[in-house]
Amino acid sequence: MKRIALAADHAGFTLKEKMAAYLADKGFETMDLGTYDQEPADYPDSARAMGEVIQEGKAERGILICGSGVGACVAANKMSGIRAGLCHDTYSARQGVEHDNINVLCLGARVIGEELAKELVSTFLSARFTGEERHARRLAKIKAMEGGPGSKA
Repeated sequence: MKRIALAADHAGFTLKEKMAAYLADKGFETMDLGTYDQEPADYPDSARAMGEVIQEGKAERGILICGSGVGACVAANKMSGIRAGLCHDTYSARQGVEHDNINVLCLGARVIGEELAKELVSTFLSARFTGEERHARRLAKIKAMEGGPGSKA
């Protein structure tokens, strides 16, 4: 995995820029989906751009940043095939991938600092889904939920 999508609203812009530089230093190719400045921008637009890139297979994983991380996470999880997790600790960033196969890491720029963000991004990107039966079974149930009312796993 070398291509990582990055997106943010205005509150997450500065941290997004710092994470882009960090990822470039680590040898990752990044796709910057905006926003490109600190002018007010709506986090659902950032989440949609992120989700579409992942749905289309242009990036395997993404990092989505807003002020708290909450709104971006809620919006991203509305999209089919997107499993976004709000993580402000390394345990959640690792286990979110290992057990829940999250493909979008959501961060709150007003909640965490740059150094913790780097740790979280590194942990998220180095983790791999275990594929254990219990985790695969649970993900199948989540996928069925994306089908709407009455869908069954």
